[in-house]
Amino acid sequence: MNKKDTWRVGILFSTSGVTSIIEQSQLNGALLAIDEINAKGGVHGKAIEPVSYDPGSVVKKYGELAEKLIVEDKILVIFGCYMSSSRKEVLPIVERRNALFFYPTLYEGFEYSPNVMYGGATPNQNSVPLANYLMETYGKRIYFVGSDYIYPRESNRVMRNVLRQGGGEVVGEEYVPLNAGIARFKSIIANIERTKPDAIFSTVVGQSCINFYSAYHKTLGNGIERPISSLTTNEAEIAEIGVEAAEGHITAAPYFRSIRSESNKRFLESYKAKFGTIVDVTSCCEAAYCQVHMFARALAECGESDTDALREALLGMTFQAPQGEIKIDPDNNHTYLQSRIGVVDSQGEFKIKTKVRHMIKPDPYLVNPEINDWSLRAQKIGGD
Repeated sequence: MNKKDTWRVGILFSTSGVTSIIEQSQLNGALLAIDEINAKGGVHGKAIEPVSYDPGSVVKKYGELAEKLIVEDKILVIFGCYMSSSRKEVLPIVERRNALFFYPTLYEGFEYSPNVMYGGATPNQNSVPLANYLMETYGKRIYFVGSDYIYPRESNRVMRNVLRQGGGEVVGEEYVPLNAGIARFKSIIANIERTKPDAIFSTVVGQSCINFYSAYHKTLGNGIERPISSLTTNEAEIAEIGVEAAEGHITAAPYFRSIRSESNKRFLESYKAKFGTIVDVTSCCEAAYCQVHMFARALAECGESDTDALREALLGMTFQAPQGEIKIDPDNNHTYLQSRIGVVDSQGEFKIKTKVRHMIKPDPYLVNPEINDWSLRAQKIGGD
């Protein structure tokens, strides 16, 4: 296919390594959106052509492959990354080359770049709701466990401040390597058993997340009485953990597979038709799917893949996503998102316990971290 006959975009999601479980779902979401766009004739009669590389969950490779996409493949639009450390590798490259980078992952906030479109939740959209829910439902003594890299440490810093604002306290804080096995969590679980927190806040990711939940269940049972709560643990990981070990544990996210809406029904049907299952559909998968669709709409509007033109078309854009209406905030390149709290039920599905009534403006720098504000706007429900 002649390069001039397509709109070429770069894809940087790992299909191997410690974060491949979630990044494969992000890749699938992006590819599904591309298929849907191309099935309707593409953009201005030209198909979107993905050029995809596998960084293997190796942080430095994200930056190297981003450079390759821009310099060798002549591509100025990139979708990719899960971990904040990998985003930080790509960031200076897209800024130096004036490329446009779509990041479809929740993160710790406290960042802005004119070259990045942030599609995942910021702390005011997930950390604040989760802290409020934990303290109202379980108690104010929280134990932190995280993987040892940028996102967990920064996310815990934010969560600690939010908890303190609500009268909560952190009774323990520990970190493990990204490749931590089940045995590595033995001492951590012993400390949890000794300190008896009301809940655990986990920022453990990838395969280590599965190992942590499995080890926790072996010693302390499921999460019905003392849950592990998270911003990252998703449907794909719950499937690996297993229903028995996952029941009762909590995640705060804009999207869950269990949402009942026409837009989500169409999304899941389309996903299953392409991949044969919906078991790995996650919030980050949905974010990648939405970002590709919004990019295509911006491309249709400006008619060129120029970074500055695309940015202008994207800022302020709204989209009816599977989660509900979303919008790219022209103030900071982040995304207005929905906010929900889900608890794993006896079938291994997230049952939505509470949600906001409308999308939340992103506040990446937590200028207004008012914990009670979310509580006033949320509604408690038995499902969605």
